[in-house]
Amino acid sequence: MTATDRRQALYFFAIAFFVLAAGFGLRDPWPADEPRFVLVAKQMVESGDFLFPHRGQELYPDKPPIYFWLLSAAFGLVGSWRWSFLLPSLLSAMGTLALTWDLGRRLWSPRAGLWAAIAVAVALQFVYQGKRAQIDPTLVFMTTLSFYGLCRHLLLGPHWRWWLVGCFMAGLGVVTKGVGFLPLLALLPFAFFARRRWQGVAPMGEGNGWRWAAGALAFFAAIALWLVPVLAVGLSSGNPEHAEYLRNILFKQTAQRYADPWHHTEPFWYFGQVVLLFWLPFSLALPWLVKPWARAWREHDARVWLPLAWFVLVLLFFSASAGKRDMYLLPALPALALAAAPFLDDIAGRKGLRVAVMVFTALLAALLLAVGGLGLWTNVGLFARQVAERGLGEEVRWIWGMLATVGGLSLLAVAVARLRHALAACALFLALLWSGYGFVAHPVLDDESSARELMQRARTLAGPGMTLGLVDWKEQNLLQAIGPVAEFGFRAPPALQLERAQAWLAADPASRLLLVQNSDALACVDFDPAAGARPVGMANRREWWLLGPGALSGCSPEATRVD
Repeated sequence: MTATDRRQALYFFAIAFFVLAAGFGLRDPWPADEPRFVLVAKQMVESGDFLFPHRGQELYPDKPPIYFWLLSAAFGLVGSWRWSFLLPSLLSAMGTLALTWDLGRRLWSPRAGLWAAIAVAVALQFVYQGKRAQIDPTLVFMTTLSFYGLCRHLLLGPHWRWWLVGCFMAGLGVVTKGVGFLPLLALLPFAFFARRRWQGVAPMGEGNGWRWAAGALAFFAAIALWLVPVLAVGLSSGNPEHAEYLRNILFKQTAQRYADPWHHTEPFWYFGQVVLLFWLPFSLALPWLVKPWARAWREHDARVWLPLAWFVLVLLFFSASAGKRDMYLLPALPALALAAAPFLDDIAGRKGLRVAVMVFTALLAALLLAVGGLGLWTNVGLFARQVAERGLGEEVRWIWGMLATVGGLSLLAVAVARLRHALAACALFLALLWSGYGFVAHPVLDDESSARELMQRARTLAGPGMTLGLVDWKEQNLLQAIGPVAEFGFRAPPALQLERAQAWLAADPASRLLLVQNSDALACVDFDPAAGARPVGMANRREWWLLGPGALSGCSPEATRVD
């Protein structure tokens, strides 16, 4: 690489780190998934049981524990959940960008590698997920590292050590979120291209059967790191909860979830709209990539078509299942960017793309300016209702001001940049948007979104000597709880939780209170302050109350039973 290439790469990674890290440490975990994952990791650290994850008193079988181990390790390194829970996602996102850049420069040139990393970094979904404490950014890093290792071997090799790394990371991805094996699907187009002697395919030679087989051993060895001990303990403990955990995580959350999903059902074409909308503005370049990709097919260029074919296979794999969520396809984003990389420098100079980017930037900036301006105008009923539902106060004006500022500055940048520098104006818009989201929205929304302020208020109202019993609770309530608490199961229906809680409360009413949400599921509860119910506040669009025995007088007598 030249000095210019190194300098440009340094600038890019510095900007990417700033955007991804903006707001780091300024909030606690937010729903839907973050409080659950951090709570599971927190209970691992406190209990010392790192093999069987728990959510409260119940086993949590929905996900393997790899990500929870990473969260625990981040906490052990930093010593604060607030300052550590986003660390795995931040490092994974940066690692994904680094791998994409390095593979692109090895396949084509440093310039192409930089364009590949930029294509990933500007995708709206990538940055949003990179700023969330969910499993997906970590999975994307693992699948990207696996695909990187396979490409170092299949396209730039032979390189048998990278072959083992690719297979091992695929196995590690499996025990992270089940679908980590997807990079191995790249072997299908590789076999097709190798048989037809496409250019760019590494010459493998003869007599390497044992080396190929070693890849399978590496794949299963990674899975065995978790599966062997969990099976050994689960099958020998005699604990029926362990047996149910194994059945759930090995079958229900894998094959059954794919073949017969019970939620998040979407049509076959769902991921097409994910690519077009959630991968903006990178997806704006897709119409200009059709001809170069067709030419690469005619020229039998496996360097382009191996990543592209793998992207298509992943797209078809997820589309074939009725259960779909937008982040499922995210592991395929780096491959699509790599397939586009050698052509993006030329496409970036096209007038049509610059017009599309300018329109995209101007429309979103105008929308943000309008929303921010209307939000600052307090008489707009729609926004007033949204603010009231979330329990926000005057501090929300910081968000409206941020949106208006980002929109206004971005529109000004579009006007100044015009068509010639449309891409630079778009980059500025994205940097401002994600920085505002991190530095302004994170601290403003945190009290309500994380339930931290709610649980502090509940403790203040209850007093330091009272034990709070959580009914119909959410993970953030237990995660942010202060002082002694009790809970009566998470998966149990709210009515059953209340039945258990009423018996618990009746056993020692002088030192116990219930914290419940006002919901139709608890219709028998008297939320009248005259009955001893005390409002705590709003959090996550739910209304929470402290209750004594008097508020439960209308509930069924059977609620005094202990389940």
